[in-house]
Amino acid sequence: MKTIAKLTSKEEEVMEMIWQLGACAPKDVLAVYPEPKPHINTVATMFQSLEKKGYLKHEAQGRGYVYIPVVKQREYGKSKLHSFVGRYFGNSYLNVVSALVQEEKVTEQELLDFLSELKKNRE
Repeated sequence: MKTIAKLTSKEEEVMEMIWQLGACAPKDVLAVYPEPKPHINTVATMFQSLEKKGYLKHEAQGRGYVYIPVVKQREYGKSKLHSFVGRYFGNSYLNVVSALVQEEKVTEQELLDFLSELKKNRE
C-alpha cells in the first residue's frame, strides 16, 4: 500500500470539504465551513500544507488558483483503515470482522451472503 502522509485533525476536516467540493479555492471551503469559521489565511495555509503533503495540486485560474485533490477520499480511507487495524487489531482484518460480529454490527447471514457473492465473482 502506498504510504500517505498523515494529516492533522484540522487538515483532515478541510480535506473532507475539498473532497465534497472538488476543484476549489480556500474561499470556497470557507463558505461551507461550519461556525466558528477560521480566518481565510488559516484555510489558505492549510491548502499549502495539504499541497506539500501531496494531497492537492494547484492550477492558475483567473487571478488566483484552484486546487484539485490528488489523493482520492477512498484511498485516504483505506490508509486510515490499514493504520487502525494495525494499531487496534494486531494487523488482523479477521479480528476486525470478529469484533463486528460480536458487537452485532454484522450478522452471520450477511457474512455468508458476502462469501457467496465473493465466490461467484471469482468464478
